[in-house]
Amino acid sequence: MENDNTYFGVKEIARRANVSIATVDRVIHNRTGVSEKTKKKINDIIKELDYQPNILASRLASKKIISLAVLIPSVSEETDFWEAPLNGITRAEDEIKKYGVQAVNFFFDLNNKESFTKQANLILQGHFQGVLLSPSFVDEAQKFAESCKRLKIPFTFIDSDIPDQDNLCYIGPHLSQSGYVGAKLLTYRLKENHQVLVVNISKETDNYSYIQIEEGFRSYFKDHHIPGEIIRINIKDTDSLSVTRDLTRVLHEHENIEAIFVTNSRVFAVAAFLEKAKRTDISLIGYDFLKENIEYLNNETIDFLICHKPEEQGYRGLMSLYETLVLGKRIEKVHFMPIDIITKENQAFYKN
Repeated sequence: MENDNTYFGVKEIARRANVSIATVDRVIHNRTGVSEKTKKKINDIIKELDYQPNILASRLASKKIISLAVLIPSVSEETDFWEAPLNGITRAEDEIKKYGVQAVNFFFDLNNKESFTKQANLILQGHFQGVLLSPSFVDEAQKFAESCKRLKIPFTFIDSDIPDQDNLCYIGPHLSQSGYVGAKLLTYRLKENHQVLVVNISKETDNYSYIQIEEGFRSYFKDHHIPGEIIRINIKDTDSLSVTRDLTRVLHEHENIEAIFVTNSRVFAVAAFLEKAKRTDISLIGYDFLKENIEYLNNETIDFLICHKPEEQGYRGLMSLYETLVLGKRIEKVHFMPIDIITKENQAFYKN
């Protein structure tokens, strides 16, 4: 039951709108039976009074569970990056489950598009009220987004974005600016007639994220009139033998490469190769605060890591759905995460 102050708020709204308390209650709880004109009038008064209903009481009284689906990559042997967003999602769920909100996790394999589609189809059959996802496979994510739109299920993107999808919001890095920062960091050891290598290690190398990051990277060299050749290699087979084979080939073909920029968290695979090849002359920058990456950062094979608070992305992503569906808040379309620069000297003090 709502407390006296809340009841007084509803009563005041009804008085100002010249409607019954029951009509105000219908609008507050998104029930049918109220004309659009009356609904707008009541909502305008609610906004004017800055009225907040007792959400906990009304949610408990309704006994209706709101189920949110989470569609993200699984933690794999190759990278444990997705452990951090999952921790953030779990933290958010712990805060909101008392309001009758639950999250159900669906994991897909980053090396298998079909696993994304399979999990997406399970979600569409599951009567969820909202979806949090990483759109790692562009075409498949677009098809899933279309289905969500058709079913009027709000969805939030984290970590990477796909433009023009009518998603509730995007929570993650400013991708091109992140690449721009990477280029700036990479130039500190470059000589004049340099060659720089951009490495994409992923099954999905045409991912929107990698394209945006590389565009930002190249923009820095263009904006600052820095001469030299930027070479790109896409490594679609992500196992260590394939990485070794492809890097050996490209370094043989381009003998003047002085620096390597890796566009995702698999920078440790390049670091392992450089260490084994004893190529201490090549500087290396990549992404994400992973155990494997920190090891190579500490022994100075990796010069810098760029991080985007992945745990916070997971937390904010789930909370965006809760705030929309339960609190009725209007969410900002884009929430850019900070672009953190991690070094050997400051890594011990960093929290993902």
